[in-house]
Amino acid sequence: MAQSTLKQRFEITPRGPFSLAASALFLGGFAPAAHKAAPTADHLHLAFVADDSEQAVGVCLREEDDTVKGEMFGEADKDVVRKQVARILSLDVDGSAFPLVGEHDPIVGRMQARYPGLRPVCFYSTYEAGAWILIGHRIRITQAARVKARIAEELGNEVDIHGEKQHAFPAPTRLLQLESFPGLFGRKIEYLHRLAEATIEGRLDASRLRSLPQEEAIEALQQLPGIGIFSAEHILLRGAGDPDYLTLNEPRLPRAVAMVYNLKAEPSSEELRAISEGWRPYRTWVTFLLRHMLEDETHEIAGK
Repeated sequence: MAQSTLKQRFEITPRGPFSLAASALFLGGFAPAAHKAAPTADHLHLAFVADDSEQAVGVCLREEDDTVKGEMFGEADKDVVRKQVARILSLDVDGSAFPLVGEHDPIVGRMQARYPGLRPVCFYSTYEAGAWILIGHRIRITQAARVKARIAEELGNEVDIHGEKQHAFPAPTRLLQLESFPGLFGRKIEYLHRLAEATIEGRLDASRLRSLPQEEAIEALQQLPGIGIFSAEHILLRGAGDPDYLTLNEPRLPRAVAMVYNLKAEPSSEELRAISEGWRPYRTWVTFLLRHMLEDETHEIAGK
C-alpha cells in the first residue's frame, strides 16, 4: 500500500545560484532516475529510502522566493530527509563562488549561462549509486535503467506524492532477500548483497566518505566486490556528492573538454589536470556540466 500521509515540511536556502527547474529537467533525461519531469518543471517529486533507515519517503519540492520548500510523505526523520535532499541537489555545498569560476574561465562561464542554476544532481544515496553501477555492468545504460526500475517496482515500497505514485529503490535489507531477477546475471546479485551489507554496516555513509581524504575514500569503496576505480569515483561524486574531484577515468570527459575548449585532440591526463586547476573548488560541478553538455550535443547515451 502506498504511503501518502503528509508528515512534515522543511526548507533549504541555496547558497549561490540554483534552479530547481533545471534539476527537474536534468532528471527527466537521466536514465537511472526513471524520472518523469512535470510539464512545467515547477516542482519535483522524489521517492527514496531515507539514510540510515528502512523507511521509504516521498518528497515534493518547490522553489519559492529563492528557497526550496519540501513536503515529506512517510515515517522517516525530517532532518535526515532534509539533509539527504540537500545532498541530492548539491545544496549542501556553498556555491556562492561558483560564478567566479566562470568569470576566470570563459568556457565554464558559457556553460553556466547555457545551464543557469544547474548543480550536480546526485543519486538518492551512495547505496543506490553503487547499485546502479553493479546493475549496469556489461549492459547498455537504457537496459540497466529498465532493470533498476523493475527492481524498484517489484521490491521497493510505493509512496503517494499528491496522487502521483512512485516506487523507491528497495532498502538494503529487502535487497538482501533477492535471489534472482531478470537482467541480473553472473555475480551481480552476490555483489548487490555485499553492497547492501556494507550499507547496513555504515561503510557507505556519505558524510564519512566525504570526510576522508579522497584517495582513502576511493580505496575504501574499491574493497567492495565488483567496484573498480571508475565505479568508486562514481559513488563518491554522484552518490556522496564530493564537489571538488577530477576524475581521469571518465572516458567521455576528455572528449567533452576537447569540444568546448576547441582543442585539436583530446587532452592528456596532465593537460586535464592543468585545465581543471581553474575549476577549483568545484571541479566535480564543472565536470558534471561538461558531461551534460556532451550528452545534449551527441545524445550518445539516450541513443536519440
